[in-house]
Amino acid sequence: MPVFAIALLLGSAILHTTWNLLLKQAGEKYIATWWAVLLGSAVFLPFLFFTGLPARETWLLLLASVVLEVLYYFALSGAYQDADFSLVYPLARGAAPALIAAWSVLFLGENLTLGGAIGSGIIILGLLVTGGGNLFQKRDNKPHLRAIALALTIALLISLYSTIDGAAVKRTPAFPYAVVVFFLAPALTSPLMIRRYGWPVLKSELAAHHVGIVSIGLLTVFSYLLALLAYSIAPLSYAGAIREVSVVLGALAGWRFLGEPLGIWRVVGAAVIFSGILAVAVFG
Repeated sequence: MPVFAIALLLGSAILHTTWNLLLKQAGEKYIATWWAVLLGSAVFLPFLFFTGLPARETWLLLLASVVLEVLYYFALSGAYQDADFSLVYPLARGAAPALIAAWSVLFLGENLTLGGAIGSGIIILGLLVTGGGNLFQKRDNKPHLRAIALALTIALLISLYSTIDGAAVKRTPAFPYAVVVFFLAPALTSPLMIRRYGWPVLKSELAAHHVGIVSIGLLTVFSYLLALLAYSIAPLSYAGAIREVSVVLGALAGWRFLGEPLGIWRVVGAAVIFSGILAVAVFG
């Protein structure tokens, strides 16, 4: 893989972990996510006058991605509402690479090398180690099965929209594509948000957490823009896996900044996932 693509993906991973950490500490997760993506993308809308819109041939892909992004943010917010960041984030982000590789081979015609396939297998093993130790942990005498199911659903959504976006940015510039996707997703759900919460509640939530919300929005757009730039110059099956170094960062961030238990299994699992990502980067 190009070294520049790897650098873009590592930068994306750092920014992605940071905004997820901020979202976990936000007030009402659904509202914070909606405001963040809406405002973050709106900041970049004026630049479309200079870059133009995405190529017309990618608009069906773009709209499909928007729908999946909306489902992703709702699922992510729901998972963070009542589950540990250091459980949901590693499991959701870690499961996605294997699925992305599968969709890339099936639908984009990419071919995995032996080293890439082994690396993907190592990532899956790390997933089992990271998430498996939490399957039977209990909170109020109830297992965390709902959080794990949500995390795996999030992984599926990530893999689907990543594959769609990876195909799109090989046909159109990444910047206008990312901005339009991120703006349409919250814009289309605005009537639902206003009906569910009411404008006074939405407004007060923004006033109370405006700094964090705007920060999340900007980091979200920048993070995914870096990933899309990498997707445009590197095979998606490998780029999607390397970006998930954020899994390791997420587990450490939940422990270091949120006081969540890290545990030996999460440490071992994070190390295994990281080694799998390195294998994909070197041999893929």
